[in-house]
Amino acid sequence: MIRLPEGSWWDWDVVEWNAGRLRLGAGHDISYAHHLELVFADPLFVVCPTTFHDPAFREPTVDEVRLIAGQVGETPPVVLAFEAGAGGPYQASCLIAAGQLDIVQGTVFRYWRELAAGERLAPWVCPPDATEAAATGSASAAAFTAPGRAPALSAQPWRWPRTAS
Repeated sequence: MIRLPEGSWWDWDVVEWNAGRLRLGAGHDISYAHHLELVFADPLFVVCPTTFHDPAFREPTVDEVRLIAGQVGETPPVVLAFEAGAGGPYQASCLIAAGQLDIVQGTVFRYWRELAAGERLAPWVCPPDATEAAATGSASAAAFTAPGRAPALSAQPWRWPRTAS
């Protein structure tokens, strides 16, 4: 069964998920930063809400392991089971199977800021765009639009359908 480092790991969400990696972030309040990540390499089977609270980790049952083996053709090296609050009246039963699990501690900010040693930014965080830099006079943001350099990516979300401004 998984053993987490000491800390307040009440608030959880999916930070990143693609074919090669599932990254869950946790902390006492993940509004601005999280301080723990469970990084699953080669996720094969995932039943998990995108946001959940206070997970109770446990050994997977024989039936859960059999279910995964029947779905993916083998029993993967990592099978993690837990129950957690997900906003409904009942606990969500969660199950994740993967090739590997790494537990990573450190501060990961969920907004743009200058970083100190050992700090990181969440994958979706981008530097402010050139118009924000010009409007605010931010020297750190303005550095992204120095002469001869391409403008920075916009931190504004894409909206569909796009409308004329």
